[in-house]
Amino acid sequence: MKMTEAWIRAVVEAIHSTPSQAVIYLSGGASQSLGLLMSVPGATSTVLEALVPYSRVSMVDLLGKIPASYCSQQTAEEMALLAYNRALKLSSPGAPVVGVGFTGSLASSRPKLGDHRFHLSTRSSNRLYASTVTLSKGMRTREQEDTVSSRFLLKALSKACKVVQQTYGSPLSESDSLDEHEKHFTEDEELQQVIDGQICFKIYPFSDSPNGERKIILPGSFNPLHDGHLKLLEVATSICGNSYPCFEISAINADKPPLTVSQIKDRVKQFERVGKTVIISNQPYFYKKAELFPGSAFVIGADTAARLINPKYYDGSYEKMLEILGACKARGCTFLVGGRSTDGVFKLSLFTTKVLGDLEIPEELKDMFVPIPAEMFRMDISSTEIRKSRGMM
Repeated sequence: MKMTEAWIRAVVEAIHSTPSQAVIYLSGGASQSLGLLMSVPGATSTVLEALVPYSRVSMVDLLGKIPASYCSQQTAEEMALLAYNRALKLSSPGAPVVGVGFTGSLASSRPKLGDHRFHLSTRSSNRLYASTVTLSKGMRTREQEDTVSSRFLLKALSKACKVVQQTYGSPLSESDSLDEHEKHFTEDEELQQVIDGQICFKIYPFSDSPNGERKIILPGSFNPLHDGHLKLLEVATSICGNSYPCFEISAINADKPPLTVSQIKDRVKQFERVGKTVIISNQPYFYKKAELFPGSAFVIGADTAARLINPKYYDGSYEKMLEILGACKARGCTFLVGGRSTDGVFKLSLFTTKVLGDLEIPEELKDMFVPIPAEMFRMDISSTEIRKSRGMM
């Protein structure tokens, strides 16, 4: 094996040995990097998705806009951020994720007036790396320039995955130029990015390693977290079996101002104390949560289940309710429904066809709603009552 091949294989093996999972978006070069990643055993543990938006229409579709320049550092960074958010949605629970964005203008069948160059960016939870490489014009063939950009990408990906120091072979020559920089984000900055909608969620994996790919998610404000919440998620997990239980707080509320960074951090501390994973998202609506967490089981109360199937909350349209919840079902999402005490009366979570005994579950949605029997879970205390008892209202 040639020395260069040995170096590349060692780097790829090291990437695959980390828990990091990546989504990679490439345009205009570095195509060999995908083959190199896929050809070494272990790729399924690293590569969640790879996309090549090569045409201008494809790039516009990815970015959701016409970029000022298709080959620029700004475009590479926007691609990396999109890839990072996509990786968050596709990743195994608690796994560190990386988004990679690459756009290049390399040698082609026609002579280029401008530089032969490429722009690369990687985004992880607390780090943004960006680089621009200008290649010595006329020194390499298109295939050789693609080789250089592919090896450069692998090197950047290995650093984003926090690979233990490797002996890297430099793919660049003395006549090439490199401009690179990186930015590290504080926890406060990450949370503000969630609030602002730049990243879709931040996960605090305080619990043990996950024992399943499917998430069981108990959403709420958790102000405060109490034993009822912990017991409910424990029971839901026993019903679903092989899964990863998480709590989830939306920083954005449909009817109230967004939570502040300090409020979020205070609530997160509750989960750290009890060793439970919590996700901070920016989506208050369940149909949006289903987009963020496909294939998940959401744990809700019977009152929430009743609202979910009530056309009143869908502009009075029964058809719209079916369409939105049908889309949640198509993403593999289900609802585990627990009983809830209302006006001093404990309501059974589900009857044969009805929620709270008055709203009928549409036939096509029945299998989405799984009852939690009262004998498995019943606790009438609420966060509101706890706040009142503590004088927090």
